[in-house]
Amino acid sequence: MRFRRIAALLLAALFLLLNTGQAQATGYRYWSFWEHDGDAWTYATQGPSTARPSDGDVQGFRFSVSEDSQDSAQPRNTAGFASICAKTPAQEGRKRVALVIDFGTPTDAPSGETPPPTRTACAAVAPDATTAEALATVAKPLRYDTNALLCAIAGYPERGCGEQVKTEDAPTASEKKDTDESGGPSLGVWAAIAAIATLGAATGWQARRRRNG
Repeated sequence: MRFRRIAALLLAALFLLLNTGQAQATGYRYWSFWEHDGDAWTYATQGPSTARPSDGDVQGFRFSVSEDSQDSAQPRNTAGFASICAKTPAQEGRKRVALVIDFGTPTDAPSGETPPPTRTACAAVAPDATTAEALATVAKPLRYDTNALLCAIAGYPERGCGEQVKTEDAPTASEKKDTDESGGPSLGVWAAIAAIATLGAATGWQARRRRNG
C-alpha cells in the first residue's frame, strides 16, 4: 500500500514536469498610453486625461492584451514629430502634438472585430490641452467608461472596456532553457525524470527487501 502511494506521488510529479509552462494567466484587453522620448517608447506615468504634452511631443496609444504595464505591447510605429506633423504648420497660440495610434493585432481584437491599420496624426490644440483633448480632435469617436478609462479610439473596439482575458503564459527565460531545439524537454527535464524513475526503482527494491526479509 505504501509503495502504491509513493508511485502515485511519483506519477504526479512527472505530470507536473511535463506540463511546465502551460499555466493560464489573466490579462486585460485595453488601450495603453505611451510617450516617445526620441529614442524609445516609455509607458506614460499618468493618464491621457491629465497629461499635458508640450509642443513637439510624440505620444502613442496601443490596443493589446497584457497583464500589466511591464509586459504591455508598445506602439509599432516609431515615426518622429517632424514626419508626423510635417503637413501641419505651426500656429501662434497653438501647440502641435504628434500621435501614434496602433489598433493592435487580430489576436488582441475582441471576437468579431478587425483592428484598423496603425495611423498617425498631428493635433493642433490649445497650449493647456491634455492628451485626451488632442486625441479627440483627430480620432473621434472616443469612448470612456464610468471611471474615465479610455475604452475606444476612433470607435474601436465597438464593445468592451478593460475586460479580463485568459491567456496562455509565454515561456520565461528559464523555461525556454528547459526546451531544446526540437521542442521537446531539455536535458534538465530528462534528468529530473530519470531521478524520479531511479527513486521509484529504489523504493520498489526496498519494498521487496522488506517482504523477503
